Amino acid sequence: MFVVVSGTSRPGANSLKVARLVQGALEEAGAATRLLDLAELPAAAFRPEALATRPPEFTPYQEAIDECAGVLVVVAEYNGSFPGVLKHFLDLLRYPGSLEGVPSAFVGLSGGRWGGLRAVEQLQQVFQYGKAHLFPQRVFLSHVYRALDGEGRLVDPELAARLRHQAATFVEFAGRNPRRPKQEAS
Repeated sequence: MFVVVSGTSRPGANSLKVARLVQGALEEAGAATRLLDLAELPAAAFRPEALATRPPEFTPYQEAIDECAGVLVVVAEYNGSFPGVLKHFLDLLRYPGSLEGVPSAFVGLSGGRWGGLRAVEQLQQVFQYGKAHLFPQRVFLSHVYRALDGEGRLVDPELAARLRHQAATFVEFAGRNPRRPKQEAS
């Protein structure tokens, strides 16, 4: 199973629309998927004590990451970086070990011309620190407000083809580079 993370909690987010497109592309490539919408993180995850003792409501999120064959993060650029809720989600994952050896891919988006490049590059550093196995092919959606139609579909067929290609080659990559056995925190 591949996990697609919609990396924001903003209502009506374009990240969620793109995450659904990515999910469809992965399924087209033959992968089972699960979408994690960070807007649905339980309120208990935001209590100060959550970082010391994970709330039981976070368990399904941890299990999704623990059991996945790969994770593909859709991330918008907010103020030159990735959204704080995405960092908080990553901080809630068991460390070390949750990302270790996990094939990981990224789609960036922004309202500007660079399509979330800064957000993706910073996020890749976080995943690299967690010892994830980074897939080198990234997709960037610039001017996202023009890239999607009112139904959340990509307007540009070439961009849609790039997302499908990334999904298909990521599934192959994950098959050739399966995650390492889980390491338990000491």
